[in-house]
Amino acid sequence: MDKQLPSRSENFSAWYNELIKRVGLAETSAVRGCMTIRPYGYAIWEKIQAALDSAIKDTGHENAYFPLLIPKSYFCKEAAHVEGFAKECAVITHYRLKTEEDNAIIVDPEAKLQEELILRPTSETIIWNSYRNWIQSYRDLPLLINQWSNIVRWEMRTRLFLRTAEILWQEGHTAHATQAEAEEETRKMLDLYADFGRDYLAIPFLKGRKTEYEKFSGAEETYTIEALMQDGKALQAGTSHFLGQRFAKAFDVKFTNAAGQSEYVWGTSWGVTTRFIGALIMTHSDDKGLVLPPRLAPIQVVIIPIYKTPANKTALHQQAQRLQEQLRENAITVKLDDREDHKPGWKFAEYELKGIPLRLVIGEEELANQSVTLSRRDTGERLTIPMDKAVEKITTLLADIQSNLYERAIQFREAHTCEVDDYDSFKAAIAKKAGFVLAHWDGSTETEQKIKAETQATIRCIPLDDNLSTPGKCIYTGNPSARRVVFAQAY
Repeated sequence: MDKQLPSRSENFSAWYNELIKRVGLAETSAVRGCMTIRPYGYAIWEKIQAALDSAIKDTGHENAYFPLLIPKSYFCKEAAHVEGFAKECAVITHYRLKTEEDNAIIVDPEAKLQEELILRPTSETIIWNSYRNWIQSYRDLPLLINQWSNIVRWEMRTRLFLRTAEILWQEGHTAHATQAEAEEETRKMLDLYADFGRDYLAIPFLKGRKTEYEKFSGAEETYTIEALMQDGKALQAGTSHFLGQRFAKAFDVKFTNAAGQSEYVWGTSWGVTTRFIGALIMTHSDDKGLVLPPRLAPIQVVIIPIYKTPANKTALHQQAQRLQEQLRENAITVKLDDREDHKPGWKFAEYELKGIPLRLVIGEEELANQSVTLSRRDTGERLTIPMDKAVEKITTLLADIQSNLYERAIQFREAHTCEVDDYDSFKAAIAKKAGFVLAHWDGSTETEQKIKAETQATIRCIPLDDNLSTPGKCIYTGNPSARRVVFAQAY
């Protein structure tokens, strides 16, 4: 607890990696590119999963589960899809090992699969193969399915929670009778992600449409939520795709409409991952450790009783237990830390590092005055309140911390968003990691790729905000531009 974290301003990457390690969120596994999510990190994911799962079900979706293994022939049916994921696919070719005379274990060459299997990088192909059997009539539509699962993408450069070979995620896959219904679903789920970001992650997400170059392989349109991290880089935190009829045609998924005619269905897919945890860390945390929004904190309040004389130990402990019970009755997650093998200062540092939103101390002075002392993780503010008002005040403070973290993130994004009108200004803004840079672009993939090659900045999205739709001239070519788009360097 005495060792300080690296400074964010001096080495953001080292700070991020060391914080994850020190808090015990995750660690690099023995398998290249994969991570082991430790209990505290997984507890945050469970909170995210539970809240998001409820929100998804409230919109009429149902959960299902589809196989991890996808026949290669399925995966190859949609040309753009296979082209986009081919370099990241892990392929199973054999189904058995055997032991040789020297006890070496090798792949049994006689156990070669008749058809190779892909470890799913995403599930469109295996799911649409099932939809062919599930959908016959317009009465079967819309089909609204969600899945919680893992995927495998053989990433070359990995980073805990942000980009790993195996990823935990949620993926929705829906089928509709009309194009309008599918497009409405795509935007609805994008809004759901953005609202979840605001209400739970306390992160303001910028909503927009991806360019043709950046869109999902196999989609007609891809929409995204983009967040700005404290180092000025952008993070794509979730996407929602309008698939059109591409997968329906690839897998021959048709329905009979009310007039008795046969039509292809219209599809969508959308998903978010454990990248949400990386976004939480990089948006809110500081050089002292993790800062968690209360609605996703595994522990919202920690109670630390402090006694100097053994005579007060029992009374302090009993009061702490009463408070713990009262808080639990009010649906507040609370931990009572009465360990005697660590001093109070050590505990303070531990819970500050872990990002517990509120620390509550009951000492001999508080016991005598029938009060408690509270410390906020987000601001460091300390306040003493009457014991009988503790539950009410804590409830109010937790809501205030949640709101404050969101407002603080909004202010940071606004302070690190700028407009530029020429390429020199653009390059200067990108070089100093100015954050979101709003600039005109002529709409061509060629220009987009040249800017990326020269500055490592990408078009994060074409924002849905109509305030940026004023025409102008492209910063790179000088050609006409319909509106500003959002550039940034990104994870």
